[in-house]
Amino acid sequence: MSKMKGLSAKEKKTHMMEIFFETKDVFQGPKIAPKENSVTTTSGKDIPQSLVDDGVVDCERIGTSSYYWAFPRKALHARNRKVEVLESQLSEGNQKYANHRKTWRKLKLAGQCGASSQLCR
Repeated sequence: MSKMKGLSAKEKKTHMMEIFFETKDVFQGPKIAPKENSVTTTSGKDIPQSLVDDGVVDCERIGTSSYYWAFPRKALHARNRKVEVLESQLSEGNQKYANHRKTWRKLKLAGQCGASSQLCR
């Protein structure tokens, strides 16, 4: 008998996100993955919650049931916001680098960067 290789948590999350995006539907509790995908029922409870914790899936409890949904447009907006934040951080980092480089050049030209100087190391 050969053992089937199980899916990693990342693969399960990817499969579940594909289900959400393809169906564009709201799912109830752990019933999301077992019918649509080969994700076991126990991880069918854990994976949606981890996606909610990551902020890529929305969840609402109504009575004793939990409903999960995720739409492609929201994911696109989240990625675009993340790109904007990273571009802003890159711009700030480049500006700091340019300022430090300018200061270093001034110190070097002023002769304060000798072999034993702590300023230019």
